[in-house]
Amino acid sequence: MPANRKIIPCLWFDTQAEEAANFYVSVIPDSRIDKVVRAPADYPGGQKDSVLMVEFTLAGARYTALNGGPYFTFTEAISLQIETADPAETDRLYAALSAVPEAEQCGWAKDRYGLSWQIIPAGFTEIMSDPDPAVAARAFAAMMEMKRLDVDAIRAAARG
Repeated sequence: MPANRKIIPCLWFDTQAEEAANFYVSVIPDSRIDKVVRAPADYPGGQKDSVLMVEFTLAGARYTALNGGPYFTFTEAISLQIETADPAETDRLYAALSAVPEAEQCGWAKDRYGLSWQIIPAGFTEIMSDPDPAVAARAFAAMMEMKRLDVDAIRAAARG
């Protein structure tokens, strides 16, 4: 992603913006903290000199984390989707990101901050969009029964 990307998602936290950003960059390759911005004065969610915002990069894409106070929380209405290269990476990301096992369904996971992730194995999208509607339907049915996506099992089910 170009460094000058104009749309930068802002993730709202109560007080854990820096903690969350550090956690995310420790889990996702090609990630880093770019800048920590401290509040120049007291504000409704914090005090002067406390962390106000953290600018960070995840897998080459820019994000901002904001300590905005307890007014808003994450919902499943937005999630971050990450494609994995192999089963080992899929397992590693689930181990790191899934803090609410009962929220796991169809490749979704919820982290310790309440942010939802879609952990998608490479090849999954191709199987789900197979031009043969019967193949796609079998793949979809298999996926609907899974918590964590197993692309090999979905592929086998798609073949019938």
